[in-house]
Formats: sequence, C-alpha cells, structure tokens
Amino acid sequence: MAQQNESPPQDIRGLSDDFHNDDMIIVTAPYVDQLDLLAGTSALAGDELTEDLRGQIGDSLTSLPGVSSTSFAPGASRPVLRGFQGPRVRVLTDGIGSLDASNTSVDHAVTIDPLTAQRVEILHGPAVLLFGGDAIGGAVNVIDKRIPRDIPDDAVHLDAIGGFGSAADDWSAAGSIDIPLSSKLVIHADGSFRDTSDVRVPGFVLAPDLRADLLADAEEETEEGHLDEAEELTEAANQSGYIPNTASSTTTAGAGIAFIDDGGNLGFSVSYYDSNYGVPSRPGAGHHHGEEEGEEEEEGEEEEGPVTIGLEQIRADLRGGVNIGGFFKALNFRAGYSDYTHTEFEGDEIGTVFTVSGIEARAELVQSENDLAGGSWRGVIGTQVLVRDFNAIGAEAFVPKNSLESWALFTLQEADFGDIELEGALRFDQTNISANSINFDRSFNTVSGALGLAYAPDNAAFKIGANLSRSERAPSAEELLSNGPHIATQAFEIGNPNFTTEKSWGGELYARWDSDAVQLSATVYANFFNDYIFETETGAEQDELPVFQYFQRDATYYGFEASASVVVAKLGGFDLIADGVADYVRAKIDNDGGPVPRIPPLRLLGGIKAHSDNLDLRAELEWSGSQNKVTAFETPTDSFTMVNATAAWRPFGKEGGVTLLASANNIFDVNARRHASFTKDYVPLSGRDFRVSAKFSF
Repeated sequence: MAQQNESPPQDIRGLSDDFHNDDMIIVTAPYVDQLDLLAGTSALAGDELTEDLRGQIGDSLTSLPGVSSTSFAPGASRPVLRGFQGPRVRVLTDGIGSLDASNTSVDHAVTIDPLTAQRVEILHGPAVLLFGGDAIGGAVNVIDKRIPRDIPDDAVHLDAIGGFGSAADDWSAAGSIDIPLSSKLVIHADGSFRDTSDVRVPGFVLAPDLRADLLADAEEETEEGHLDEAEELTEAANQSGYIPNTASSTTTAGAGIAFIDDGGNLGFSVSYYDSNYGVPSRPGAGHHHGEEEGEEEEEGEEEEGPVTIGLEQIRADLRGGVNIGGFFKALNFRAGYSDYTHTEFEGDEIGTVFTVSGIEARAELVQSENDLAGGSWRGVIGTQVLVRDFNAIGAEAFVPKNSLESWALFTLQEADFGDIELEGALRFDQTNISANSINFDRSFNTVSGALGLAYAPDNAAFKIGANLSRSERAPSAEELLSNGPHIATQAFEIGNPNFTTEKSWGGELYARWDSDAVQLSATVYANFFNDYIFETETGAEQDELPVFQYFQRDATYYGFEASASVVVAKLGGFDLIADGVADYVRAKIDNDGGPVPRIPPLRLLGGIKAHSDNLDLRAELEWSGSQNKVTAFETPTDSFTMVNATAAWRPFGKEGGVTLLASANNIFDVNARRHASFTKDYVPLSGRDFRVSAKFSF
C-alpha cells in the first residue's frame, strides 16, 4: 500500500501502482473535490483497461460511451469523442498535451503508450475549459506515475504487465519500479515494448464498393491491352486474410523523481518514445510528387516501396505544488517539453521529415472552500502557455514551417447549496500562428465560457442537470496553411489562410443514478456552430491525387450517450451484472450542406458479467449500425455485430497483486469497419483475436 500525505496539492487518491489500479480516484484537477460534479466523466482502469489495451490510445477506449476511434492504422489512432476528432479533442498526459504531431494528421501516432497508463479518463462539461477552449468534443487524460505522487511503504515497489494477441502476433510487455530514498523522496523508472505483425482480417481487405471499382478498372486495362496494370489491380482487389504493411514496433522508457511532504511536492521526469509502423496504401493510388506535364517516368526507375513512419520523442516533465493557506490554499504547476521527429519513408527512401519542438506549462491557484449564502464555494484560477515550432522537410511537405504561440487565463468556480450545485468556467486564449516562408502571421483572441446547474438531493442516488457552453476555437496551422501532397494520407490537402475563428453554442441535459446495485447515466447534447471548419474530398485531382480541402460553414451536431450497470442477481459468491452502452451522433452542414464527414453511426454494446474477488467472467455483444449519411465523395459503411468474451483470474484475491486475463474478441470473425476512419475502405478492424495477459504488482 502507498502512504498518502494528508493533503498534498497534487494528490490523486487511489493510485497505488503504475498499471491499472481498480480504485476510484479524483480526476486530474485535484483542487476540485468532484470534477464530475456537473461535467461527468467516464474512465478505464484496472482489469478493464488491461483487457482493452491496444497499441494506440484511440483503439483502447472504444468501449466507453460516446467514444470511437480514427483507426487510420494499428500504429496511428486518436480518440473520437461525440463525433469530434483532431483539434477539437485534447489528448493529455496528466493535464499537459501530448506535444507530438498527432493532431496535425490522422496518420500521425499519439506518443502515449497505453501500457504504462494507470487510468484513462474522458472529460466533458465546464471543467474541460481548464485544459483548452478548443476541446469542444472533450478531453482524454492519461494518468501515469512517471512523476511519483506518493511514497511507497515497501523498500521496492514493482509493477509489470505482459501479453499476446493472436490477430497481429502482438507481443507486449511493460514494467516499472518505485524506490523510496527517504520518507520524502522517491524515484521511479519504467519501460515498455510492443511488436506486431500485419493485422489478420476475415475475407477481402477492401470494402465491396472499392473492390468493385478496382475490378472494373482491371477489366478496362485488360481491354486496352495493359495486362500488367490489370494484373496489379486484380491482385489488389483480391487481397484477403491480412492488411499489408500494418506491422508496428514501439519502445518506451521513462524515469522520474519526486519530493513529497505535507508542505507540497516537486517532481521531474524524462521519457523516450520510439515507434515504427506501416501506413496501408489505398489500392489503385500511387505516390506522386507533382511531375510536370509530359514528364515521363525514367526507364528502369524502381517502383516506390510501402510507406512507413518512424518517430521518436524525447520529453521532460515537471510537476509541483505548494500549500499556501488563506484564501488560496495551494499553488500547483505543471510543465512539459518535447523534442519530436518523425520520418515518412517510401520503401528505404526518406520522403518527408516532420519535426515538432514545444513547451506547454500551466499554473493554478487553488481556492480554499468558503461559506457562501448557506452553501460552500470553491474554485481555481490559472494560466496556461504553449509554444510550438513545426517543420516539414521533403517533397511532400504539405504544411510550411510554422510557429504557434498561445497563452490563456481561465477559472473554474463551483458552489454547493445542498440539493443544488452550480458550476461556471471562463477562459480567454490568445493564439498567434506564423509562417515566415510565406509571410503569414495572424493572431486570434478567443473567449469560451460554460455554466452548469444540477439537482442532487442529499442521501439520494440520482442527479439531474444541464450544462450550457459557448466555445471559440482558433483555426489550426494545418487548417490555415495546408497546400500540397501528403504521402501517408495519399491526398492533396488544401487549407485557407483567411479562416476566422470557429464559434459554437452547446448544451446538454443529463440524468444519473448511482447506488450499490445500479449505475445509470444518460446524456443528450447539441452543438450549433458558426464558421465550422471541416475537411472533405472535392472530387478534383492534383498531382494525380484526390484533393481534400478545408471549408468553413455553419454546422449542427446533436446526439446522446448512455450507460448502465445493474447487479441482477447474486449466485454462489458471484455478482451477476448486466451492463450496456449506447451512443449516437448526427452532424450536418447547415443550409443543405449535407452530412459532416466521418461521423460514427448508432452503436449498442451490452454484456453480462459474473464477478467475484477471485474471478470475473464476461460476454458481450457490440452492434454498430450502418452509416449512410455521407458526403458526396464519402462511401457508406455497413453495420456489423461482434461478440467478445473475457476472463480475469486473481489467484490470490483482489489484493493479491496478480491478475491473469484471457479474452476472445470478434469471436465469429466478422468484417467490421469504423466509419470515423479515413482509411476504413481498405483498413478493416482485426478479425478473430485471442489475447492473454498477466499483471503483477508487489
């Protein structure tokens, strides 16, 4: 067990080991006693996180309500929240951005390894404004322990996890060690490794419409006497059994040290992330570098090889807090620095090199709880700074070298009047984006705010409430400055340097029930955008690539998400638990502009679980509906139903420190595709996948 100080400013209770503790904790902002007061959170931790571990954080969270994934490739996948992705979803490590290039394009990996995560949280509502006014869809916060939060009682505390998945020969392992050097000083070290082969899938790799197009093209080439081209197209159309060029390998390492006592804490860590992964090619598409008209391929020139990405990130993090006393009880601060490079290879040749160096820092003054008109009042006031330099070098540098500088002021205030709870947040951001090579320099001032009201009677299990928000987002550098071919997405991407800020009004109504035997949650929400920025295929071609262009229009999102868990019986020492998740989002461009691209369809997930201190057995069924509400050049996605089963055995009991897990995913080997994926027509989800893993903590 870990020793906790009485009230360290950055304490997050219940985190006693690195790998997936089951205890409930206070979420990232410890200065708010209940960050889910009005906003609501969902999270993965413990055995559930272990069962869902995949190579990328996006693919590890899809069992949660309202969450899908970009699933560009097994090596690159970001979360999709309530239909939002890219810059509208903040992906955080302990409250600080991942400081990589994952938000610039769907083919770029997130440099957060789920293997080393203790807990992953999805945040919505007013409290999201603590982390960014652009997080309209929400925030994903990954909590690890590279900077220790407590002093272990033991002389040495070890955690380890290892596993294997059959669908991609997925071998993974991670371990960590915490050693107290004194009653107030602790050091930490961790590392992880994952290696996969090409992903196995059932049947044909290509979606039916794309496969039919390729076979028609092959027939046309045959009629014209181009037999080699026809053979190549036919071979691509008939590819089955596995997705070529989807293997990956990832290695991470980290070390940290922290001083912790009753007056505060100070910690520092350094980490390294290295990943190499394949980028599947769209069959029938080539890699083009804008040859001049009439220029012909030289005789004997070798065909370009498969596209792969190799990336590295070196990162340093700082976290601390000081207890003050008085109106402000604590000062907390957090900072991160990243040096990131990734290279897109065409075979053995270097195509384009992307570099990102950045610093993000935040500081918060935490208010003491005070009496207010028969109730209580607490809050936080803070500031945040981000400086990022981005560069792309090579034939397909679709975004010019640019710099981003932003700073923000924010506050979150909460008041509790017995049965009535109030929450308000306000945030101001100033963002400057410059690209000297094209004489571009623009600044954006944005203001975002949110209000919430909840009714939660004392000693009652239910809560109902409403949130209202007004958000404003500065366009990203990619939305403003893209203008060129992008090798990995096989698209010619075009931005608009004249975009204005994106504004939206949002609202949600929710109801929750939380008792020992029943947990229910349901939320309906809507967002109304002015000057919404989106990217879609235009039907044009440039450099023999499809043109994807950013546009700005008004848009509307609305949907719901719900979850339930009910103890339906107690049999022979087991609790029999039925649970389920449902989510749906509809998004459209106003004034008959059609659907927003890549919006997930209706999804239902239900399961039954037998739970005891030593053994868990679970079976579940996931149904994803078809998506036929598509843009002009977007293809529909068929529905699918997958059946999964898991077992978790704790041979020495709940506190024994050992858990053995086994699971069978997609048992009936169905062909499934995520509509939110840019590559869904040629990168289906994996087929039948048997997984085993072991987790140790002692």
